Amino acid sequence: MHDWQSLSHVRWDCKYHIVIVPKYRKRKLYGKFREGVGQIIKELCNQKGLEMVEGHLMPDHIHMCLSIPPKYSVAFAIGFLKGKSAVRIHRELLKMRRVTGLHFWSRGYCVSTVGFDEETIRKYIREQEKREKDQLDLDLDD
Repeated sequence: MHDWQSLSHVRWDCKYHIVIVPKYRKRKLYGKFREGVGQIIKELCNQKGLEMVEGHLMPDHIHMCLSIPPKYSVAFAIGFLKGKSAVRIHRELLKMRRVTGLHFWSRGYCVSTVGFDEETIRKYIREQEKREKDQLDLDLDD
C-alpha cells in the first residue's frame, strides 16, 4: 500500500529527484565540509516541513529525493534551500561574515518527479558515486 501524507484538505505524495551543483561546479563537497553541508540541508528541510527521503553528496553536486508538500512549489522549496544554505555555509563553514553576495550554488537545478517508482530513484541516488567511479575507470582504461 502506498503511504500518503495529509494536510488539512489534501492527501498527497509529491516526491522529486533534485540535483543542485556549486557555482562553477567546483569540487567543494568533501571531508568535514561535506558533512556540514549535509547537516545544513537536513536542518533546513526540517525547518520548512520538507522530507529528505534520500540524499547523497558528490564532490561537485548533490542528489536528493525530497518530499515537498503541495502548499510549496518546487521552485520555492529549492530557492529556500539554496538561499538559506548558502548563507549558513558561508557563516558556519567558511567563516565569512559578509552580509550580501553570499553565492555558493549555481543558478539552476535539475528536477524530475518520482511518481510510484520511488525505490528505483532511491537506488540510483545511493549508487551514483559508484557509477561515476566505474565510468571514470572505464575512461582511463581506454
